[in-house]
Amino acid sequence: MSELPTYGFDTLQVHAGSSPDPSTGARQTPIYQTTAYVFRDADHAAALFNLSEVGYIYSRLTNPTVGVLAERVTTLEGGTGGYCCSSGHAAQIMALFPLMGPGLNLVSSNRLYGGTVTQFSRTITRFGWETRFVDTEDLDSVKAAIDDKTRALFCESIANPGGYITDLEALAKIADSAGIPLIVDNTSATPYLCRPIEHGATLVVHSLTKFLTGNGTITGGAVVDSGKFDWSIDGKYPSLASPEPAYHGLNFYEALGSMAFTFHGIAVGLRDLGMTMNPQAAHYTLLGIETLSLRMPKHVANAEKIANWLEQDDRIEKVTYAGLASSPYKNRAAKYCPNGAGSLFTVAVKGGYDACIKLVDSLELFSHVANLGDARSLIIHSASTTHRQLTPEQQEAAGATPNVVRLSIGIEDPEDLIADLDQALAKAHS
Repeated sequence: MSELPTYGFDTLQVHAGSSPDPSTGARQTPIYQTTAYVFRDADHAAALFNLSEVGYIYSRLTNPTVGVLAERVTTLEGGTGGYCCSSGHAAQIMALFPLMGPGLNLVSSNRLYGGTVTQFSRTITRFGWETRFVDTEDLDSVKAAIDDKTRALFCESIANPGGYITDLEALAKIADSAGIPLIVDNTSATPYLCRPIEHGATLVVHSLTKFLTGNGTITGGAVVDSGKFDWSIDGKYPSLASPEPAYHGLNFYEALGSMAFTFHGIAVGLRDLGMTMNPQAAHYTLLGIETLSLRMPKHVANAEKIANWLEQDDRIEKVTYAGLASSPYKNRAAKYCPNGAGSLFTVAVKGGYDACIKLVDSLELFSHVANLGDARSLIIHSASTTHRQLTPEQQEAAGATPNVVRLSIGIEDPEDLIADLDQALAKAHS
């Protein structure tokens, strides 16, 4: 299809990146379950390996099914280029890989999924990278944390687990002033609710595992580049804007411009890190995205109804949903998420840790799983699971204290979900 950006979101979520299979006429994108691809001749093979021609070499790098998914997510986010990988965690490493090096740092929001906090505070230190966690509500602290060795600013659009809305434009201004990219994890919002690139983000990452697939069947990740950042700035990003020895001195940014980050991610990142998405997972995600704009309004409507009910219940101390009239993030949600504040939020339960555990164990419709963004409603006690590895101070900063449970509201009948919560809360306080 040509000129896809002229189409509306509902059309793009079905058509972007795809066309009937040229060999069979198949309308749905086939699962290209193949490892390698036959070259036309020796010159064709050499051109592909030299990056002078675009095509398929080996499925660790590119695959037609995965390629359709990458183009679809990129189009929905309003990006210039992008690629998919094996998980959301892989997407974070892939986004940082061309930017970082030993002795360098990134500045990150402290309101993050617990696994990301662990990845950033523990695992990446083995690469010689440092993460400086800050409260992104305190813009002066964000500015103070950035120095001449900072290479990125990282946040979540709708923070997991509390559902807080980040002031993306304020962070984008700080990043621009410092000459560094703003990386936004848009997993909890999806491009249906929030498009970070329109608010100044340089890169967007996703765990495709969540709302984009929407059915709890796969793990996958995506990285989308806005194509707007000058990677040659101040010599900060030599991987992208200096000669690459593995490609005979090719300067990605000089040769490829706005597609430099994307091509580097595939030709170097996926080649050497091998964080490859499998084509069957890509197929499931493509099927899920086709109904994204149908599912997300239902997620949001259910979340609004349930959060309002919980806020009025005297067994509950606090509900963090940004769509509530009482939320300090209500106006920010309207600005950044005009289609709704998502369906992820936390609930502080009176009775503390013990009441939370009883609540989780007493629910019947809500599934107790370490996931979010499913069509089914999900619950987890973050302090003892997803945020268990964090210190009490980190748990508090993330909104995952022992008296809190995280809800991911699905697309079921909201009255049934309220009834399930009601009976479980009764048992938790009996």
